[in-house]
Amino acid sequence: MTTHVPLVVLGGGPGGYAAAFLAADLGMEVAIVERDERLGGTCLLRGCIPSKALLHVGRVLAEARELDAWGIDLGKPKVKLDALRARKDKVITTLTGGLGQLARRRGVRLIHGAARFTSSSALEVAGAEGTQTVTFDHCILASGSRPARIPAFDLPTPRVMDSTSALELQEIPDSLLVIGGGYIGLEMGTVYAELGARVTCVELTDTLLPGADRDLVKPLQARLEKLFETIHLKTKVAGLEERKKGILVRFEGPEGPFEKEFARVLVAVGRRPNSDGMGLENTGVTIDPKGFVVVDGQQRTSDPRILAIGDVCGEPMLAHRASHQGKVAVEALHGDPALFAPRCIPAVVFTDPEIAWAGLTEQEAKASGRAVEVSRYPWAASGRAQALGRTEGLTKMLVDPETDTVLGVGIVGAGAGELIAEGALAIEMAATARDLAETIHAHPTLGETVAFSAENYFGTATEIYRPRSEAARS
Repeated sequence: MTTHVPLVVLGGGPGGYAAAFLAADLGMEVAIVERDERLGGTCLLRGCIPSKALLHVGRVLAEARELDAWGIDLGKPKVKLDALRARKDKVITTLTGGLGQLARRRGVRLIHGAARFTSSSALEVAGAEGTQTVTFDHCILASGSRPARIPAFDLPTPRVMDSTSALELQEIPDSLLVIGGGYIGLEMGTVYAELGARVTCVELTDTLLPGADRDLVKPLQARLEKLFETIHLKTKVAGLEERKKGILVRFEGPEGPFEKEFARVLVAVGRRPNSDGMGLENTGVTIDPKGFVVVDGQQRTSDPRILAIGDVCGEPMLAHRASHQGKVAVEALHGDPALFAPRCIPAVVFTDPEIAWAGLTEQEAKASGRAVEVSRYPWAASGRAQALGRTEGLTKMLVDPETDTVLGVGIVGAGAGELIAEGALAIEMAATARDLAETIHAHPTLGETVAFSAENYFGTATEIYRPRSEAARS
């Protein structure tokens, strides 16, 4: 069977369904080709949404413990694992069901099956009812990414997990090793630690969250050192071996080799783009050495019929980047002036405390030789943070000393992922520190710390005394 659809979106994740829905809203005939029976992609089905639901549970458990300092003892919580999994799955089902309804109301056709390009204008889709050919005028490739695998760690046992299997919560192991100190490893490690597992984290570099701002990582690392049993930095995993009761892990660290057995191991060493195994060699699409599809500012590939968005076409691999790119791609096909050229793409690590940043980081500024002035506002000076008992936080701002333009904002603390929106908006609008300082913020809130950080840049923050030098003023 052969079907022709003017616009095909290959992949039903955040970028794919955002693109398809906008195309339908603009009057275009569009179909989504998706392997899974549900829309949502990795983010919704086995990534950011279920992990954040579980992180919410972990935060509530932590708050219950912290209430002891206020004289309230809630006792030791009892985890009903079946009920916890069911609640997580309900969140997913609710959201995927809503997406299905939106697709039907918009008239977006859904074609389920594994797809492969047979040419620059045709896909072969193998589904439950057989194989069909779908031809198109244009295709938006939104195939996403998958967990990176290291062959030496790929043992044929459920005791060695990736992020997808870890989210299934088959059990709460007595001990868990997390290989990788990036955001996926730290988020999942936090979930399992709060649920009762003794978590060890191993990271090859000398810091957690390599690449993130060091000022923001320090408060998180201090908290994780208390939550996790052990954190091994500058340490390599030399090998895994399945034993009768667990996985024996051999390490090579600064003090020499050592080994330890764990009930389960989570391998969280990053993700790789889904650009292989789908017949792109039968098209004119160019793939770079890292496996990413090469695109221009309108998400067009080197094949005039094919565009690409999201994880498959580069870093950062973030759902909100994919959604925005999906809309740019559709607008470009529709003939509208569209260009993916954001001043910043905010990023959030949903650990406890959360870390969020947008725009230029201090490390990037130093590496490029960019002159910046850095303003740091400690949450210990925030009345709201004191009331919440979350004084470990920090709001940081990078400002152009010549124009006072806000170049970067970083936040670590409770709710940092929500607070970073103001920083992203300021950077996107090329706002100045004065704009933020003179915007009246509600009191007492954590959001005030953004304005206070801007005030601190001028040396006029009320709750701390750090006058700006005369040289900086001039």
